[in-house]
Amino acid sequence: MSALSIVPIETPTLGDRSYLVHDGEVAFVVDPQRDIDRVLALLDEHGVRLTHVLETHIHNDYVTGGFALAAATSAAYVVNGADEVSFDRTPVDDGDVLEVGTRMRVTALATPGHTFTHLSYALRDTANGTDVGVFSGGSLLFGATGRPDLLGPDHTDALVRHQHASAHRLADLLPDSAEVFPTHGFGSFCSATQSDATSSTIGQERDTNPVLTQDEEAYVRELLAGLGAWPAYYAHMAPANAAGPSAPDLSTPALADAVELRRRIEAGEWVVDLRNRTAFAAGHAPGTLNFGLDGGFATYVGWLIPWGTPLTLLGETAEHVAEAQRELVRIGIDRPAAHATGTPADWTAPGHDVASFATATFADLAQVRHHRPVVVLDVRRTEEHEEAAIQGAVNIPLHELWSRVDEVPSGEVWVHCAGGYRASVAASMLDAHGRSLVAIDDTFDNAETVGLHLVRPAA
Repeated sequence: MSALSIVPIETPTLGDRSYLVHDGEVAFVVDPQRDIDRVLALLDEHGVRLTHVLETHIHNDYVTGGFALAAATSAAYVVNGADEVSFDRTPVDDGDVLEVGTRMRVTALATPGHTFTHLSYALRDTANGTDVGVFSGGSLLFGATGRPDLLGPDHTDALVRHQHASAHRLADLLPDSAEVFPTHGFGSFCSATQSDATSSTIGQERDTNPVLTQDEEAYVRELLAGLGAWPAYYAHMAPANAAGPSAPDLSTPALADAVELRRRIEAGEWVVDLRNRTAFAAGHAPGTLNFGLDGGFATYVGWLIPWGTPLTLLGETAEHVAEAQRELVRIGIDRPAAHATGTPADWTAPGHDVASFATATFADLAQVRHHRPVVVLDVRRTEEHEEAAIQGAVNIPLHELWSRVDEVPSGEVWVHCAGGYRASVAASMLDAHGRSLVAIDDTFDNAETVGLHLVRPAA
């Protein structure tokens, strides 16, 4: 008899995975993203019928597609009975068993830590008596665990200790051969730390994951010391998910001409250029902001935009705009105010010139500092800056810059991050505020090798 099929559905821009699991006839899905057309297409491709949609927890980093997917397929929507939600669901509790088809037995396991009501789902193939694995959501991840601080500081200590106990519970209940299928941990800020692993088993995690190799106090101490900021839009995700979000509207937004784009910019709305940072620096409509599709587009738009601000998308093609829309609905930014396609010349209103700014390397910065004073603006997160920083650099993390632009010292600004993407976002913000700037498009690892003195914490 063939093995069960487990199909990961990757959302790399948010660092998450959903899963489609089937026996050739019926299927269940774990933690689906908002754009459920991807899941519906897979159901058609594999020729299977969806009977259950399972949520491991009320998500903090994306708007779920679970409610809409269950409605579209008449599947049972399985959510912890202890979660306060405003919709009908199939409630489950610790130890409840779901029989999916004739051979898939799914057991709900209480694994609090990422949230208080977090569940994992252990899968057993009853046809051959195999414990296939566990869908661990934000509990046990590859080499890490989900972060325990998203519900606020009053709950962090309790949750981090729950997280340690939950990971040990999974390791005690399941054999070493059982695979681990987490939702977070592929770049998601829901993960306490990051791993490069793409697959794992209970046995591998037992040998290498700090939550399973360290005692509780050591794990708690080290994990809490390493936590940094998380995206501001997370605050809006749990309420949206508890309300039962509908399927997204991915139809093309209204078209705006150059005059309309100018009006929107002057009204304080965000007009976002989706092109890569090299193209943006070389030429862009004045006042536009650069969040390229080639980086953490949705994460940083959602993190930085004042929530509710009208958003217009500029792309070279309609396909780029559609891709951006798909990214945005996953975090609850449902309808762009408008869009435009073409080039900066098409987007720049009469009476205005296409804007640009210079780019450089850390070697260029080292040279220019020999000749004249410049402001070095580091837009990495605080914990990155504290680990190693260019001597004399001013640190304003990117997620704080929009509200702190006035704190950037006067003069020519050379702005950098760790690899160039965040520096370009910051440079576009400074440029929109009329600042003279240079965006450093380089890897921070090169800074010291070209002669820039780095300041590090004392040993």
